[in-house]
Amino acid sequence: MQPLVEHIYTSQDQIGESPIWNITQQALYWVDAEGFSVHKFAPESGDYHHYNTPMTLTAIALGASGSWLSATKKGVYHWNGEFSEYRFLGDPVADKPAIRLNDAVVDRQGRLWMGTLNEEKLEAADGELFCMTWPLSIDVMADHFSVANGITWSPDGSSLYISNMFEHKIEVFTQHPITAGLSARRTFITFSEKDGMPDGLTVDAQGYLWVALWGGGKVCRYSPEGILDQTILLPVSNPTRCTFGGAELTDLFVCSAWFGLDVEQRKQQPMAGDLFRIKVGIKGLAEQQCRSLS
Repeated sequence: MQPLVEHIYTSQDQIGESPIWNITQQALYWVDAEGFSVHKFAPESGDYHHYNTPMTLTAIALGASGSWLSATKKGVYHWNGEFSEYRFLGDPVADKPAIRLNDAVVDRQGRLWMGTLNEEKLEAADGELFCMTWPLSIDVMADHFSVANGITWSPDGSSLYISNMFEHKIEVFTQHPITAGLSARRTFITFSEKDGMPDGLTVDAQGYLWVALWGGGKVCRYSPEGILDQTILLPVSNPTRCTFGGAELTDLFVCSAWFGLDVEQRKQQPMAGDLFRIKVGIKGLAEQQCRSLS
């Protein structure tokens, strides 16, 4: 019997993305990756706040002293805690008109990693994986992704997992803890058309990988050996990314999207684009803060 999937906030995001649990505030932040908004929601109190942004943020990550970093369609930005002040940090794909940043996640050592995609042809293997290190150098670490998405790490940081979305697979690299260098690229899991495409990823404290399957309407948990352990069905077909939160980090929060659904599908999925919570009873890992700006 699968755990209860709770519909906890009606955000109606075109593409709800990048859920980040703030332990200090006991609140979840996430973005509409096709809108101009950041959401903040405290599940226990029900308090909600909406931040309007002057540009579309495709992903957010924790910075130092309550600040934020974000990937956008025009590069990397640093924001204050209220998303009212910002500064441009760089754009590693500024010379490639069809390519833009997509996901952004901080590794166990506090470095910001970002994936890219070809906005004009998503299935093109033009995506790259970048790492931002002090003093704000942004270096390409791997390439040949058909949408580089869902970046996450094993608990000890030695393995980097990434969704090669339109190739229907998750790949894994061995990562050097000091240099951040990647090696031993290999396929970790492959998916069928029926499964959907692997989108956002997160890892729990036991080292198991959680995968949101776009088009598959489910979140799946895999062992460190790539063996399917659990499948949780959702009332929407396009979950995007999941993360752990709650007082004990045992709640799985899942964002979703209505992007790509036709009129009839949207009628059948009125909660598409909303936020869900699943009390999985499995402890997750706290989000790391980016130290590249410290």
